Amino acid sequence: MSERRGGLIASKLDRMRKRAKKDEKYKKRLTIFWALAITVWVGVAFFAAQIIVFTIAGLCIKWAGWVVNENMAQTICMVISYALALLILATVAKKFFSVRISRDELGLRGLPTWTDILLSPVGYIVSLLGAVAVMFVMQLFLPAIDWTQTQDVGFNNVVSSADRMVTFVALVILAPLMEELIFRGYLYGRLRSKMSALPAIILVSVLFGIMHGQWNVGIVVGVMSVILCIAREMTGTIYAGILMHMIRNGVAFYMLYINPMGLAGFGVVMPALLPFLV
Repeated sequence: MSERRGGLIASKLDRMRKRAKKDEKYKKRLTIFWALAITVWVGVAFFAAQIIVFTIAGLCIKWAGWVVNENMAQTICMVISYALALLILATVAKKFFSVRISRDELGLRGLPTWTDILLSPVGYIVSLLGAVAVMFVMQLFLPAIDWTQTQDVGFNNVVSSADRMVTFVALVILAPLMEELIFRGYLYGRLRSKMSALPAIILVSVLFGIMHGQWNVGIVVGVMSVILCIAREMTGTIYAGILMHMIRNGVAFYMLYINPMGLAGFGVVMPALLPFLV
């Protein structure tokens, strides 16, 4: 009798283990689907916000006959589109999923530290070296792509000191701040709440590369995104990432708008390295 009862218990435990394994597999599939969905959703919200803001601005300028400085208009539209993207993401998360985005989840805990400040130039150099290595390998497999293209930053008529000042604020201060909030802040924070660091880093970095629209530039910023995510993982905040992003955009700003002749000369001597600077 006791042997029979023991057999029944063993059989029941075996069924429970099999069910637990099935539930684990289901949970993993659900997590993967959720992670892909929220990554795509962030990309859609980011693009949609830009299309909405720049379309409305273009129509207002055309129909109302507004005379505005091109660079100022670009900066204002850029800031509004970033803010709109964040508003859409936070509103949808709260309204439909009852999720409130906290400062910790955005990576804004406390204030920047000396670790953040010292980590940023190191991270920038590491990201450059990593991007050079990845691009070298990619060129072997995809030689038909023009790997010397530089990034189109959207500010193409910078002629005066005022234009340079506006462009500097837009590219070196505002863009890094807002992009880190969206990608390494909101998206990475949401992904890390449900999964480990490695898949979260891969998803954020792939999306960030795609957002830039060019093969070579996408690879460079994708590698940079990996380092930015690692910096957030190490420090728990996005402050080091913001500073690192500012350094990269600052170098690009200098090359494009302060010393364009130097950039042209650099392009003649070492054209393959241009995408790493701008």
